[in-house]
Amino acid sequence: MATRLVFRSHYLYDIDSVNFALGIRRFDTSVYQPHPPGYFLYVLLGRVANLLFHDANAALVAISIAAGCGALYTIYALADNWFGRSAAAFAGLIFAFSPLAWFHGTVALTYGVEQFFSGLAGYFLWRVYSGTPRFIVPAALTAGLAAGFRPSFLLFLGPLMLFSAGFARGRLSRAQLLRGAMVFGLTLAVWFFPMISASGGLHAYSSSLISLWRIAPARRTVFNSNPAVSLARLISIAAIYLLCFGCAALAPFRKGSRGAAIAPRTKAFIGMWVAPGLLFFTLIFLLFVNSGYLLVLSPPVFAWLGLRASEWWTAKPRKVTLILALVANSLVFLFAPVYCSYASVRHFETELREIVQSIPKVASPADTMIVGFDSHFLGYRHAGYYLPGWFTAQYPEVRLDSGPRVFVMEGGDTRLAARLPLSRFRNFIIFPLPGGDTEYGDYTNRIVARFPKGALRTVTAGGRKFLMGSVADLPLLFPTAAKGVYPVDHDQGAPVAQR
Repeated sequence: MATRLVFRSHYLYDIDSVNFALGIRRFDTSVYQPHPPGYFLYVLLGRVANLLFHDANAALVAISIAAGCGALYTIYALADNWFGRSAAAFAGLIFAFSPLAWFHGTVALTYGVEQFFSGLAGYFLWRVYSGTPRFIVPAALTAGLAAGFRPSFLLFLGPLMLFSAGFARGRLSRAQLLRGAMVFGLTLAVWFFPMISASGGLHAYSSSLISLWRIAPARRTVFNSNPAVSLARLISIAAIYLLCFGCAALAPFRKGSRGAAIAPRTKAFIGMWVAPGLLFFTLIFLLFVNSGYLLVLSPPVFAWLGLRASEWWTAKPRKVTLILALVANSLVFLFAPVYCSYASVRHFETELREIVQSIPKVASPADTMIVGFDSHFLGYRHAGYYLPGWFTAQYPEVRLDSGPRVFVMEGGDTRLAARLPLSRFRNFIIFPLPGGDTEYGDYTNRIVARFPKGALRTVTAGGRKFLMGSVADLPLLFPTAAKGVYPVDHDQGAPVAQR
């Protein structure tokens, strides 16, 4: 708890973090408050925590810290049950100093929560798999609740649930298995139907979910993209393995390591836990910036690496090497040039604070709207959340069944607009993407290239540069939502009156 608390974030770090915070205010998946599939119980728990903290980020980070503590306990319990107390101690130590797990214990995201539920459900399912009847109800209840926090949990742990129940059929009665199925179904129903109601009905919920699937994951699956894409995802998984486990990731490869024999039953259980998720992330969808997805598969790997580390320690205790390994992991978390390091979080927070303080110095919300990008960091979500008095529009337009729409924010709330209310404004200002990144810089240059020479002007405040333009030129960014609102008068640099 101390390691997470000291390094906790103070602003909503990711676009998803802002979505969750907006969901605490008003739940509506159609406008991504939060984004589909909803994370209903997570948002409700955030509302409860917010009653104590009165700050959405602090409330959600507190949940992440608590989930990290719970994950540590479940990983220790798993490793102790499988491999003994020494392996459990090392598994817990590896988790505590895992750069990726450490990061997710300090920010307002759901991946650490899913990791906790994965470890807890996995432990209960192991006991069911081992033929202990009293754990089938806790396993069913945990799985049903976990799906309310992250519905994807069922996709990755569902096969393990079926495998455990099927393997235990000879040891558990049909009545016991039926009782578990009923508890699981009732637990799902308790949160699913209220979520559908809060989302405006099943059609509205399913439409937003399908729309998101088409925008992101469905575009680059193994079924409609080059096989090299899946190979790249596999390489990303290897990199995330190193990022998650740090120096401990090398334990299985140490010279002379043969490894203690693991019981076939345990191997089968771990394989069924990990394999479905690995196949999905390799063949369907994974981005490095979403490395936290893999945390749902990590509890058995932490336990296994704890075993390997305990073997290394038993062969010849090396206190200095152990300390150096923990220091190395800590340095990765603190300073590594990746999105999930403490240094990256602090850099982002500094940029966000400077931008939010500087924009009011160069423009007024009375005559200027903000255009932000669909970005994980410093996108339109951060603009709309931290500058609630401004009208903020997301570039680009999104294609929905109902037609092209624009996500717009005002007053800390979101709606989908078919038309932008440009008659209210004379200018727009572009909310800048993170500086010092070539990819972000290239993207901004491509946006600038859409405008005629001289249409955009640069203004400076607080040492930061901002691009501003006339709303008359916004059809170049929003061809449907801004079409035909004004004739363009580049000589005057402002919209002319409609005739």
